[in-house]
Amino acid sequence: MKLSGRRESTNVDDRRGMSGIKKASLGGLGGLIVAAIVMLLSGGDLGSLLSSVDIGSLTGGEEQTTEQREFTPEEQELAKFSRQILAGTEDVWTEVFKSMGKTYTPPKMVLYTGSVQTRCGNGSSSMGPFYCSADQCVYIDLSFFSSMKRQLGADGDFAYAYVIAHEVGHHVQNLLGTLGKAHQQMSQSSKTDANRISVRLELQADFYAGVWAYHDNKMFDSLEDGDLEEAIHCAQVIGDNYLQEKAQGYSQPETFTHGTSAQRMKWLKLGLSTGDVNRGNTFQVSDSQL
Repeated sequence: MKLSGRRESTNVDDRRGMSGIKKASLGGLGGLIVAAIVMLLSGGDLGSLLSSVDIGSLTGGEEQTTEQREFTPEEQELAKFSRQILAGTEDVWTEVFKSMGKTYTPPKMVLYTGSVQTRCGNGSSSMGPFYCSADQCVYIDLSFFSSMKRQLGADGDFAYAYVIAHEVGHHVQNLLGTLGKAHQQMSQSSKTDANRISVRLELQADFYAGVWAYHDNKMFDSLEDGDLEEAIHCAQVIGDNYLQEKAQGYSQPETFTHGTSAQRMKWLKLGLSTGDVNRGNTFQVSDSQL
């Protein structure tokens, strides 16, 4: 991506080197974290996991420790990159919402190391990036990008930008009311049906990531040769079927929460090719059309 000279968002809370540890019963938070690791390996919304959980039951004393260390040039460059991508999402979604007669309120990005306390509960770097609808923040431990490259072979600045834009896509869903309605339906559904709703949420967030890229390129001429391939490859290797087959040799469609590789690539490509926010209602198509 061509980002030279691009502005950096100031709507960032840099908590790197700090870790907030919430005291909670093992059966409550501990079991929740295990479930989150499984779900968020494919990049997800912590709010969707916790939507039916009583966060009040997880509260307790909080301890914060601060690590005194200097960040490497690579870490600082990733932080700058993330601020620039967030700024791009702010610029794009402000204009898209304006075209719909609405006002866009951007999410805050929280950069952290190891673990972080959110209004959705305690987050961990092992979960990957996530969005918490309760505090309207996108949380990212920048070491996730190294894990993407090492464990999944997904590398490149546009692949990383896609991950950030996907989480901002959940914020767009939140502002438009889609996220809240879906969470309510999920809380009243069987596990299998809730998973199917989750898939539609995630595919729409992929679509919104594509919409952002389309408009960001129009505004700033930001895409370079190879960028689209990076994002499409990333969407492929974070598909539920790909991750399950890689981990256990087979996939279980009834447990999918984010969509198959083919589905994730399809909706990302649709957003990238059209830039039309109205084309991404994943809740109005049949299962076969996903």
